[in-house]
Amino acid sequence: MTISDKAKTLLSEFSGPLEKSTTISKIWIFFLVLLIAWGMVGLYYQVRYGHVVTGMRDHVVWGIFIANFIFFIGISYAGAVISGVLHLLKIEWRKPFIRIAELITVIATIIGPVFILLCVGRLDRLHHLIIYPRLQSPITWDVLAISTYLMGSILLLYLALIRDFAIYRDSPELKVPNWQRKWYRWLALGFRNTPEQNRRIEISMQLLAIMIIPLAIIVHSVLSWIFGMTLRPGWHSTIFGPYFVLAAIYSGTGVLIIAMWVFRKIYKLDEYIQDKHFTYVGYMLLVLAAGYGYFTFSEYLTHWYGSEHWDMEVLHKLFNWEEYGGLFLFANLGGIVLPMLIVAIPSLRKPGWITFGSAVMVLAMWVKRYLIIVPTLETPLLPIQDTRVEFVYYSITWVEWSLTIGGLATFLLLFTLASKFVTIIPVAEMSETKAESVHLKMETT
Repeated sequence: MTISDKAKTLLSEFSGPLEKSTTISKIWIFFLVLLIAWGMVGLYYQVRYGHVVTGMRDHVVWGIFIANFIFFIGISYAGAVISGVLHLLKIEWRKPFIRIAELITVIATIIGPVFILLCVGRLDRLHHLIIYPRLQSPITWDVLAISTYLMGSILLLYLALIRDFAIYRDSPELKVPNWQRKWYRWLALGFRNTPEQNRRIEISMQLLAIMIIPLAIIVHSVLSWIFGMTLRPGWHSTIFGPYFVLAAIYSGTGVLIIAMWVFRKIYKLDEYIQDKHFTYVGYMLLVLAAGYGYFTFSEYLTHWYGSEHWDMEVLHKLFNWEEYGGLFLFANLGGIVLPMLIVAIPSLRKPGWITFGSAVMVLAMWVKRYLIIVPTLETPLLPIQDTRVEFVYYSITWVEWSLTIGGLATFLLLFTLASKFVTIIPVAEMSETKAESVHLKMETT
């Protein structure tokens, strides 16, 4: 395959992480491996001694693991919806960061369901979900939706990578080991940059982008119905479907902004991931924050106005400073107000500030997932008498923290390894953009 001069130039700029690992990157990978090892120690304790080593009990049967599951599935929306919509609309400024979004989708969708397995006590019966499914159970539909969503996300990422694999394969200037070049050759599927091949890839990506958007909505809608279809106070709400979907897109956008800022700093990509990209995605963040704030206000207002006894019990826990008042305040100020102020004020609308607001928001969104689960489970419909306090109230143990941090470290490690196998900036798409801009300038002249 003939490689354009622009593609060769771009590849030479982005090929550093593919060709060699710096001392800092090796230390970073070693640090992540240590965190994962700590998580494996926690996993051993949980498998060896059972759920008694966690904070989960008969009343609070879910905890931080389910919060992590909802969080990771939520941030996977960064690639599914954002990249899908931007691809269908053919927005040119999406190209420098679209691969970051697609990688977030695939890796987060792989990590998220692992926390469901950690929450299940009898993994030896896991196959019963497939052999004896109950169509009335949202969990059955959750398994089907997530597995389909994962396969669609992987295919979308792979189709976007085929042309780059061919460039890596046919670039003798790229100094990579033979085994790595063999992988590029195999993954390129004989791509030769013919018009027919490009047409087929484009049509396939268009179809997948059309399918992945409703798939993403279905996944988080089903997940929300697991909560909304119960009679638990704080969960039994008709707005949980769109509320969860919007919250997922919102948190995924925040993670995308953080990843853009990190890769831009590490690999000196200021020329490609520019300030305008942070501004554009920041505007998306502002709109999503407003929508998410509306749903949050509606959720608490309707529960308060209805004044049902058990709903009020949950609200009292959330507004009580001695229980969850501090976390509740942080979840709403950090998760809604701060990002809106940063993007709305022109003097703060800078990459650093937008990234800071996104980081606070992402943490606040994780806290929000925790507040959705634990206070409700600590407020049972039946009165509790003569029960030990530790059986009623949930407290996170070191085992749960180790597995949570290990899961986050795995997410970061997979992202780091992916950046050493493929260029974070899509070479093929960016070379087409540059070629088109040069052509337009020549025509204008």
